[in-house]
Formats: sequence, structure tokens, C-alpha cells
Amino acid sequence: MFKFNNDFNTLGDNGFELHIIEQNPGDDVILPFYFYDISVEGKPVGKISIRIGNNFHSYYNGHVGYEIDKEFRGNKYSLKALQLVLPVAKYHGMNRIYLTCSSSNLASKRIITMSGATLLDEVIPPKEYFAWYEGIGITSIFELKL
Repeated sequence: MFKFNNDFNTLGDNGFELHIIEQNPGDDVILPFYFYDISVEGKPVGKISIRIGNNFHSYYNGHVGYEIDKEFRGNKYSLKALQLVLPVAKYHGMNRIYLTCSSSNLASKRIITMSGATLLDEVIPPKEYFAWYEGIGITSIFELKL
């Protein structure tokens, strides 16, 4: 059974912090994950999650999901938050993570590239992928070695 580490409930300092919202154990499809609020000087600016482990879906879904509130975009908060969750993945024995986004999402592609990740593939996910839908479009799949 997966065991969360509560030492990761708050990450960051100097006014940029991640605060745990949820520790989700996952199921047969969804990997266990830590889910955080991102805050700057105590003000919420977005959210980020780090999924632990690997399965068929993680290649297309990635291990990290982030969302920055519209008024705070352009400050590289997602990159800073990504850097803060990497030790969580390392702690759980991961030596690489997948980072994915829609191939048309140029802002996310820039952030992912700035993280040091390498583009592996640009594909339309297969119907077996849990989040597949008609017209899903091309997904860019990157690998970041830890």
C-alpha cells in the first residue's frame, strides 16, 4: 500500500509556497497523488499535483498537473512549483517523470522545456487512455530525468 510522507505537506519558502490540499491514494487507473495550492506572499495563485508511480495512463497524463489562475500567468509560477514537487517524486523512488500538455499549449511547452525536460513524442492518445475523448488532439510528451 502506498504511504504518503507528511513532510511534504508544505513546500517552499521566501513567500512562494505549496500547501497540501489532498493526498489521494489513487486506484487501478489513477496514480496516488499529492495536490497543492500554490501561494505567493500568502495569496493563492494556482494549483499543482504530483502523481507517484507509473502505469499505462501516466505516459499520456504525465506525472504533474498544474494550473495558474489567469491573472497570475506569465510569472513562471508553474516552473517554480514544479521544481518544488520534484523531491516528492525522488523520495518515492522515481528517477524520471513525464510532463505532458496539449501540443498547442505553447506556454506549457515553454515551462516544460525550461524545466530541462526532453520532448519524447507528440501523439494522439489511444482510446484506452482513461481521459480519451473524441477529438482529443495531439499531446506533447516530455521526460524529465530526476
